[in-house]
Amino acid sequence: MSHYDVAVIGGSYAGLAASLQLARARRKVLIIDAGLRRNRFAATSHGFLGQDGRSPGEIVEQARAQVLAYPTVTIHHGRAESARGEKNDFSIWLDDGTAVQARRLVLATGVSDILPEIPGLAERWGRHVFHCPYCHGYELNGGRIAVIAVGEVSMHHALMLPDWGDTTLFTNGRFTPDRQQTEALAARGTHVESTSISALEGEAEIVLADGRRLAFAGVFTAPTTVPSSPLAEQLGCAFKDGPLGRYVDVSPMMESSVNGVFACGDLARMAGSVSIAVGDGAMAGVSTHRSLMFE
Repeated sequence: MSHYDVAVIGGSYAGLAASLQLARARRKVLIIDAGLRRNRFAATSHGFLGQDGRSPGEIVEQARAQVLAYPTVTIHHGRAESARGEKNDFSIWLDDGTAVQARRLVLATGVSDILPEIPGLAERWGRHVFHCPYCHGYELNGGRIAVIAVGEVSMHHALMLPDWGDTTLFTNGRFTPDRQQTEALAARGTHVESTSISALEGEAEIVLADGRRLAFAGVFTAPTTVPSSPLAEQLGCAFKDGPLGRYVDVSPMMESSVNGVFACGDLARMAGSVSIAVGDGAMAGVSTHRSLMFE
């Protein structure tokens, strides 16, 4: 069985950022990556300083090559199926049937998005349907924007997005704004449409139950998120409940409730972005190294 100082589970932005810090500390690191980035559906990434407008895949490929140039880092292209153990003695079983041991774990497995079940929506996810205004709002060039409600949490989108374009909130039977909410929406210039949505067609055309077709520059909605891997739960990490889903509860130094297990990226945040994931990953890497130094 191979032994490592740290196993980093998840090789996207947060996991690679953590691995880079550990590699530069000359620690023996194994990155385990299934290759399913959360933003793999998007053609471009925005809001990440120095990389604005680049393909998310290109950013990750370049970052991975830089990290793997360090001689103490190796990568397993596949899944970590299960993990157990304690500080200094964690075991991870891989999808090829082998197992590895590590003194520390960094969980950067990310989350999966559960989208509203509206015909045509999933096919447009990341291209014409989005969740982050800071990542995709500017490119809509001030055009008309739709917000598809999933519940009261969608008020956040409905009140934010007028800064990027003329906004319509489709309540779609998921919630009805009360008087105070209606006044807040009116103050921001957000229109409210209560007719149910039948489908999305074209690029960003919403088809309503009454037959109307409304074209938009882009559509926003708030998916429910679930951890992409069961490892954090298997290891006994504590979770918090956010408005969109559960996430691992971590300290400011990105350590979970389980001694020796760190978590970063979307797995350990209520909401995030590429730049935030990179920052959290760097902190997790440094904190993991400190844990190894000062036992």
